[in-house]
Amino acid sequence: MSRIGNMPIEVPKGVTVDVDEGNFVAVSGPKGELAQQLSPRMSIDRDGDTITVSRPSDGRDDRAIHGLTRSLLANMVIGVTEGFEKRLEVQGVGYRAEMQGKQLLMRLGYSHDVIFDPPEGIEFAVEDNTKIIVRGADKQRVGQVAANIRVSRPAEPYKGKGVRYRGEQIRRKAGKAAKVGAD
Repeated sequence: MSRIGNMPIEVPKGVTVDVDEGNFVAVSGPKGELAQQLSPRMSIDRDGDTITVSRPSDGRDDRAIHGLTRSLLANMVIGVTEGFEKRLEVQGVGYRAEMQGKQLLMRLGYSHDVIFDPPEGIEFAVEDNTKIIVRGADKQRVGQVAANIRVSRPAEPYKGKGVRYRGEQIRRKAGKAAKVGAD
């Protein structure tokens, strides 16, 4: 019994959800438009302002895809109404981020600046030269762009310098131990 898959999805006012044959779903709202091909085995029913997802059988594959289909559809509805965001922090002496038009320019201790162009549907914001915000309607794309930014200089375990997610705990390692009892 999928607890997630059985939950109904509330569709707020101003959001349109179109389900074509083969479960191609298009959702549009104030923050943008999203479209995705969902599993054709699931049945997506709309009753007024609620959407329910049901599965054809209790087979293992159908149970696995039931909750996934509902979550993807709910994330599309949330994305076009509220949007998603990921927050990153830059730590280190001389490390900083700034906006250059729509591009994100970061100085991370390399001999060159690291520049990110925002993909379609994604926008960047910088606060205090050390806090980066990635915003967009597509949850998967926002997470992937944030991960790509983090990979440019991941936080290292000795001093903790680099780019990390807000609230991420870096496991610190001890440095070299002093030599005891040298001959």
